[in-house]
Amino acid sequence: MSFRDNLRETLDYCGLEQKELAYQANISLRSIENYLRENASIPSADKAVQIAQVLGVTVEYLVTGNDLLKKIAASMEPEMRHLIYSMRDLSVDKQHIVIKTAINLSEMLKET
Repeated sequence: MSFRDNLRETLDYCGLEQKELAYQANISLRSIENYLRENASIPSADKAVQIAQVLGVTVEYLVTGNDLLKKIAASMEPEMRHLIYSMRDLSVDKQHIVIKTAINLSEMLKET
């Protein structure tokens, strides 16, 4: 897939509109629209980084479609892999809640 396709797919997955991405990445809406057109231009490296950070993905993913998380998860225990993939379906706020809960639980278990 192309940068355009990966960007569009990730926007849909995140539930973000183009104008929200533009605002959060501090990039003009016109530029975002250009990246999503049929004859799409590819952003400069610094703009790609800004977009990737807002979307919570890597620039590599936006450019190549290769999912680094899949590569990392392949070496994990099945339970951990399931947890990570389950987290992807949560909103960012809910992900933070789960992470904080896991950290607190880990600390409590260390004490016993």
